[in-house]
Amino acid sequence: MHIAFIGLGNMGAPMASNLLEAGHDVVVFDLVEAAIQTLKTAGAGSADSAIEATRGAEVVISMLPAGAHVRSLYLGQDDQPGLLDALDGKPLIIDASTIAPDDARVVGEAARERGLSYLDAPVSGGVGGAKAGTLTFIVGGSSEGFAQAKPVLADMGKNIFHAGDIGAGQVAKLCNNMLLGVLMSGTAEALALGVKNGLDPAVLSEIMKQSSGGNWALNVYNPWPGVMENAPASNDYQGGFLVDLMAKDLGLAWELALGSKSAVPMGSQARNLFALHAAQGNGRLDFSSIQWLYRAGEKE
Repeated sequence: MHIAFIGLGNMGAPMASNLLEAGHDVVVFDLVEAAIQTLKTAGAGSADSAIEATRGAEVVISMLPAGAHVRSLYLGQDDQPGLLDALDGKPLIIDASTIAPDDARVVGEAARERGLSYLDAPVSGGVGGAKAGTLTFIVGGSSEGFAQAKPVLADMGKNIFHAGDIGAGQVAKLCNNMLLGVLMSGTAEALALGVKNGLDPAVLSEIMKQSSGGNWALNVYNPWPGVMENAPASNDYQGGFLVDLMAKDLGLAWELALGSKSAVPMGSQARNLFALHAAQGNGRLDFSSIQWLYRAGEKE
């Protein structure tokens, strides 16, 4: 299948690589030339613009940082045409970015008006899942579009859910990431408490994993350095899911709660903690570095 892939960041690049490995014809575009060259070396075609990348594509996939980027890409900006008005043919559009549900609905409705099928399909699973091809895709859009997209998504992910109509994927993803932020900050808090009272972080982690406090952070993404060899915490918190992105997602969840008059006391606390951590200069570290917030700036 001929696929255009736009956005080759920490998540997008390995996702595009998995499509190549699955035998698809992939043409890529990113604003960072080095990212394009890496995929080109792996066998992808390259383009000088997003519009050029989509020429002849059967599927267009985008993976961008925020809603403003998605709207600009598809709807245009400053008299520059968006993809929706420049596409060659009627490819299936899959946006895997995590953005506000209203942004997804605006772009999706504009696509429908042009006779195009658009899905919002944010992912869960982090960079590790993107590299391993085990991502979870949470999809909003028509049943027909979902059925068409599922074989392509299966080449990048393991669990693929249809959450509902356009925007539903984003709502479900924001609920998930709000819970993830709560779990990671709570796990870091519990580990710091134990260590400050004489416990070995690895021993405490194992105890909690096998007890009622067990959760994803303890199982696969331990925030304490040295406890889990392949976790970002053991690599100076490099790679993975950035603090800035977690803070963004928690902010989007907060806006969603405001709009629906939902009480999210734990989510709002997590938002404040990650916003504080980012403001202290840690925005480009993995989000598990929230552990440092509980270690009062101590250094190993």
